[in-house]
Amino acid sequence: MTTLVKNGTVVTASDRYQADVYIDKGVVSLIGQGLNLPADTVIDASGKLVMPGGIDVHTHLDMPFGGTKSADDFQTGSSTSRSRTSARACTPPTRAG
Repeated sequence: MTTLVKNGTVVTASDRYQADVYIDKGVVSLIGQGLNLPADTVIDASGKLVMPGGIDVHTHLDMPFGGTKSADDFQTGSSTSRSRTSARACTPPTRAG
């Protein structure tokens, strides 16, 4: 499965720039401007920050909530995060007033 994230603001440890991100089988395989590659899913990330390889450090593992419980415990959640490359897209915060 392939995903193309278009028109986002890519943020890395050292840079911030407009670019597209191509993900193949869950792995970020290409970052560039104006990528025109066939993809199973295309996401328009205009106005959003895209963090290739970003890690969501705020997780709820093995935590009860509202009569339910998360699917992952510490072991499975940690193992999944170590074995996959990810890309995150998020809306930048806005200033009130």
